[in-house]
Amino acid sequence: MAQNGSTAMAMQVAVDDLHHDTEMPAGEAGFSLAKVHEVLQSLLPAGEVSIYEAGGGASSYLPVSVLRRSRVTVVDIDPTQVSNNGYAETVICGDVQTHRFTPRTFDLVTSYNVIEHLPDVGAAMERFAECLKPGGLLLIGAPHPRSLSGLVTKYSPHWFHVWFYRNIRGLERAGQPGEAPFPVYYHPLVLPARLKPFLDRLGLDPVYERVYESPRYAEMRARRPWLASIVDGITELANMAAARRINLRHGDYHLVLRKRAGEQPAAR
Repeated sequence: MAQNGSTAMAMQVAVDDLHHDTEMPAGEAGFSLAKVHEVLQSLLPAGEVSIYEAGGGASSYLPVSVLRRSRVTVVDIDPTQVSNNGYAETVICGDVQTHRFTPRTFDLVTSYNVIEHLPDVGAAMERFAECLKPGGLLLIGAPHPRSLSGLVTKYSPHWFHVWFYRNIRGLERAGQPGEAPFPVYYHPLVLPARLKPFLDRLGLDPVYERVYESPRYAEMRARRPWLASIVDGITELANMAAARRINLRHGDYHLVLRKRAGEQPAAR
């Protein structure tokens, strides 16, 4: 879809407004996302780029410098999220696990805080790989299942997630239509050690990966220092009990992969 002058100007205003209200994640998450931005700006082609934000709602964590030169398509299953989107050229209410685009359409596919909510992560990854151009990039941001925050989220009821967002994170609209937190599934492929081999079979090679401390820790230290001290102590004891084979603070990860030239994954 070509942009006329007024449409392009409106899109730039939307992008600027979007990032005026979208803060970088707290703590290590923000440092890692800044590195992701560097990787994307380095590896994406010059000029206009085509982006598919899978599960993208009303906000984007992509750098403004990329969004300003992009044609963005968003697919989200939540009609409220879709109606709130003001920066994408194309917005589709649909399921990222089943929605298909013409193969080799996009320079970048992003899935940010989405795959933990999907019953069939493998199907979604196949759709993402299929619609990427050779040399195109896939960005995944997700919680780590084998972390304190991941385990609590996986095994606690949804009402507790809503309570935490409202009372600890200070998000008064949490749980209302179109607002996080959303129900989680934690499909086995959310675990990076399983996800990367799966994506390798789809022709995708990692170019950046980092597991980092959940931003919830930094948020609690700023908003509820007493609670942060308790959680920090519990996490430290759990790490010691595990002989530090894992770090339960590492609650989230970023993964950027590049599609190999000539690769076109077979559909299920």
